[in-house]
Parts: sequence; C-alpha cells; structure tokens
Amino acid sequence: MTTVDTPARLDRRRFVADLISRLPEDALVVTGLGSPSYDVFAAGDRPTNFYLWGAMGAAAPLALGLALAQPDRPVVAITGDGEHLMSIGTLATIGAQLPPNLSLVVLDNAHFGETGMQPSHTGLGTDLIAVARGFGIRDTERITDLAQVDGLATRITARAATTYAQVLIDTSEPPRALPPRDGVANKNAFRAALGLGTF
Repeated sequence: MTTVDTPARLDRRRFVADLISRLPEDALVVTGLGSPSYDVFAAGDRPTNFYLWGAMGAAAPLALGLALAQPDRPVVAITGDGEHLMSIGTLATIGAQLPPNLSLVVLDNAHFGETGMQPSHTGLGTDLIAVARGFGIRDTERITDLAQVDGLATRITARAATTYAQVLIDTSEPPRALPPRDGVANKNAFRAALGLGTF
C-alpha cells in the first residue's frame, strides 16, 4: 500500500502574527473578510491595516489598486481561500500587471469558514499555486512550516516581484478579535496613514 504524505497545516493566528511582526513599518495590509481580519487585528492594530467587512472577493483587487497607486510601499493582501476564490479572475489582471510590490497571502484551510465550514474548492482538487502560475505569477510558494515566514517577509520587503503564498492552515477557530466596524473611520485612518485627506 502506497502512503501519501499529507502536508502539515499551521495554526493560522500564529502564522499571521509571525508574518506581521516581520513586515516593514510602511507595509500596507489589506485583509479579507472574517478570520484574516481577526488575525491581523489580533497581531496589533495599525492605521496601515485596511480591514474588509463583508466585501467578499475584494481583498486581491483592492490590494492590486493600492500596489499600483503606492509603488514605493509593500502591499500585502491576507485573505482566506474562500474569499480569494470568489474573485479568482482578479489574478488574470494581477498577472498582466505584476506590480513588484504586491504580495498575496492566502490562508487555506480548504473550507468556507464564514458560512459553516463547507469544503472549499481547494479541498476538492483546486491547486492555487498552479492557478496563480497559470495567470503569470511566477514567485509562488506553498507554506507548510513556520520556518518559511522569514523568507516570505524578506520577499515582501524587497518588492522585487509579485509574490503569491498559499499557507496551509488547520481548521482551528481561535477567539475572535474584532477590528472596528466603522467603515468610514477605518477608511479615514487608512487615508491619513497614507498622507491623504479624509472625506
């Protein structure tokens, strides 16, 4: 009988905290709805975090726009596999533009965590690394060990290529850490951090 090695799955909150702690101070972080927002907020609220509430599928396109508008700053989208799959076609535009300061970090537990833990496409055969590479993103990595965080943070900081990381996480659900739900206040804090006016 042939055995197949199952990749390790990481504690998502620890992974996110480790990554956030290694990002440069000027990094702009966009979070997908649900758990990624809770984890980034739990790692320490910063005015350069942009939390998405209920905007499923918006993390990657928003991060792309930011990366193009702020080319001198690292831009990181941290999102889940379900949210990411909602707008998977955005990878085609990212692949056509390839802003070197953009990084996509997909926390993949192979489930739709916000709607009842139904299996997501990544648990049913979709290979996100193959998909990203098919759209033209060459700097890709599947993360199964916390030792890989340093390398990812170094690449994000270097802003040398569009980076795509699929992080295999377990299905544990740590206590929720909820960022502010005032969308206008979040937007204004983020704009202020960029030196822009509020409206």
